[in-house]
Amino acid sequence: MTTRKLGNSGLEVSELGLGCMDLTFGYGKATNEKEAIELIQAAFNQGVSFFDTAEAYSQEGNELLLGKAVMPFRDKVLIATKFGFKDGDSTKGQDSRPERIRQVAENSLKNL
Repeated sequence: MTTRKLGNSGLEVSELGLGCMDLTFGYGKATNEKEAIELIQAAFNQGVSFFDTAEAYSQEGNELLLGKAVMPFRDKVLIATKFGFKDGDSTKGQDSRPERIRQVAENSLKNL
């Protein structure tokens, strides 16, 4: 898998990433947890080292699922997460205050 460097820090990720939203939230029924974990691990085995999630995807459930899936190789992947909604709920409006961003980052690390 081809990789790319991000910025000047030397951080390197796979050119292709896996967006995990639809595994627990979004377009239709959530994927069975066992199958979702197998998918994430298969992507890693094919060279994917960049995964995307967000607190709003099933109220942190997506981060918890991703954390389980990457546990055996968590030091070899980069995970991007997103924020911006009150209580992580897109129906409640936006909230990107610095204290909320800090809270979301801390929660994400705990979940993952």
